[in-house]
Amino acid sequence: MNRRIQFLAFFAVVSIFIIGCSSDDIRNIAGPNETIDPESTGPTEVNPVDINENVNGFNLLERMQGQWVGTNRVIADDFDFFAWDYRANSPSQVHGIFEGGSLGNLLTSFFVTDFKNKRTIMARNGGLLNGIYRTSYFVLDSVRSDNNGNYYRLVDAIGGKGTMYMELRFKQDSLYWNAYTSRLGTVVPPSRHMTFKGKLNDFELAQTAADAVGFPQNVPAWDFSNGFMEDYLYINPGDTEPVSATFLAQAENNNDVFTLAQESGDPWRIDQHPFLAYLQINIVRNPDVENKTLFVNLSKESYTDEFGYFVSDLEVYNTTLLFSELSQNENSLLATYLHPGTYYVNVTADVNEDGFISEGDFTHPQQMITITAEGQQEITIDNITVQN
Repeated sequence: MNRRIQFLAFFAVVSIFIIGCSSDDIRNIAGPNETIDPESTGPTEVNPVDINENVNGFNLLERMQGQWVGTNRVIADDFDFFAWDYRANSPSQVHGIFEGGSLGNLLTSFFVTDFKNKRTIMARNGGLLNGIYRTSYFVLDSVRSDNNGNYYRLVDAIGGKGTMYMELRFKQDSLYWNAYTSRLGTVVPPSRHMTFKGKLNDFELAQTAADAVGFPQNVPAWDFSNGFMEDYLYINPGDTEPVSATFLAQAENNNDVFTLAQESGDPWRIDQHPFLAYLQINIVRNPDVENKTLFVNLSKESYTDEFGYFVSDLEVYNTTLLFSELSQNENSLLATYLHPGTYYVNVTADVNEDGFISEGDFTHPQQMITITAEGQQEITIDNITVQN
């Protein structure tokens, strides 16, 4: 397996619903699906699936659980490693987060709610990128099962499939995930931006979380029965009304996700999510790793042994749960929306500057930390002294 930690994937994927692309050369890994009318000129009607009438819709939450490892294609770039860690954080929500270091984060959670007079599933997608905070809300509008597996589509909760949408297909232990964007309704019809294809690599962590929170239950995780407060919804320049269930805020710095969440009017902020935690990671650099890029990864198994050397089993990289990167001048990272549990913290200095975790890089003896639910913890790595 190529051990490169694809940081550039973060920059591309977190922009998934903001930056447009052409889908001409992107294969449809999700199998047969409903298509957008090429003459579509804007928002389309939103008709949520009622999970009280369609049990397969509710099953999306259970199917999403687990650590998924695979490949990701964004625009025309292929990233040969990507991982999602989806676990329950309430009786009716599953959450996944990818941290990107100084640039921000990407998250998508799926949850039960009431919306448009129906009990349904919604998704909350967003991130913090270069001082821009964005969250967008999607609603389940299509469910089916056939020879290609179980298919789910979630569309923009205001603009429908004419604004943006995502589709997921589960077949045995595989997940296929496509996302489509129209730059928040400014370029229509939506075109494909991302395709993720992966396999369920670990279910144990998800099962532990599910047992802890009593998941799954058909109860609202958040109340959207009254829709969204339109005063806070993002409106494109020149428009008079919103075409997307999106909330935006911007600041000069990229560190205060809590203030930006408030300013955006996001109806379900980071501080309102149960069970999730925060970890402040501090790095003390020695002269050997000054001005070097740092790969910061949390994993189920340690990349290094007790002496700080890389272990020989490359499968440990498939246990990656969160991967980030710090630039040459950065020495800290706040990991947000973190699932409670035990992690190995792996910090690797890219001394040979090849963009990979590889021979010649500096690392440290294995370091473990246990994260508690809704906790705010801190760890300092000050012994990046072992050259491999």
